[in-house]
Amino acid sequence: MTQPALDRRVAAKREADVQELVERYGMLLVFANVLALSLGLPVPAMPTLVLVGASVALHADPLWLPLAAVLLVSVTASLIGDTAWYYAGRRYGNRTLQSLCRLSLSRDSCLKQTERFYGRFGVRVLSVAKFVPGLSMVSVPLAGAMQARLPLFLRYDGLGAALWAGLGLALGAIFAPQVEAVLETLSQLGTGAGVLVGLALAAYVGYRWQRRRALLKALESARIEAGDLHGLIQAGQAPVVFDIRAPGFRDIDPYIIPGAVFADERKLEGILQTYPRQQKIVIYCACPDEVSAAWMAARLREHRFTDVLPLRGGIDAWRAAGLQVEPIPGG
Repeated sequence: MTQPALDRRVAAKREADVQELVERYGMLLVFANVLALSLGLPVPAMPTLVLVGASVALHADPLWLPLAAVLLVSVTASLIGDTAWYYAGRRYGNRTLQSLCRLSLSRDSCLKQTERFYGRFGVRVLSVAKFVPGLSMVSVPLAGAMQARLPLFLRYDGLGAALWAGLGLALGAIFAPQVEAVLETLSQLGTGAGVLVGLALAAYVGYRWQRRRALLKALESARIEAGDLHGLIQAGQAPVVFDIRAPGFRDIDPYIIPGAVFADERKLEGILQTYPRQQKIVIYCACPDEVSAAWMAARLREHRFTDVLPLRGGIDAWRAAGLQVEPIPGG
């Protein structure tokens, strides 16, 4: 047997092994993969759904029954993981959200953007959250923190899980021949395919991490400590204090630093027209590393404000220092 023929035979054997693995353990793979993703592990589940959908389309008859079974398994796994995060958000609120954002490669904006989506659409946002990176991770515990009723949460989260998993399975079923061709190509590459996939994943994570470091370095500037801010207030030299938390977050934590003014970092026109450029301004947010506050401070400096500082640790650091907060007026 010639070497090319032997290579084709080895590749065919590998492809058959992959197909047998998917056929035999497809349900278990989907359950484990989707559950791990919903619990917050960085493991993509969509490729598994596409692969299993393609396998079903190539080997099952009738098609709809096994696809419906895989869809049910996927939704069940998703609901198990999401319900755990829902109760974590319901019980621990802000601490759960902050912890999740620290795990995210996009933690600069994940909490802020999710709050705004949730503030606009409420628990209904869960029906599309799994299609939006960042939003899917934070919206579930946010629903718990916002005290969404469990039946309503399960309804919209289950709908979102079904739409998301259904899309993956449908793509696999529709493009089954192409998926089979990709598997054949990967089989011919052998261990090289795994190395390429690993390198691509490592390159992606490295790029996001480096981008994150570059952003923090660009935004890094002096911060003001909670004790120093309190000292200024006590000395009658109180600066203007901006609370730039999104409205949804204020519902979770309806307290402010005494005298704080609500502001939106996306709308600077009113601030530019109201305050003199020499005004001392302190900004706090709910983001890890005060990223939103630092970003707003940088924007104000661009408009020639000379004394703008983020509050290190935000309102949580203010509380931790034993300083008083006050209820949001009219809240």
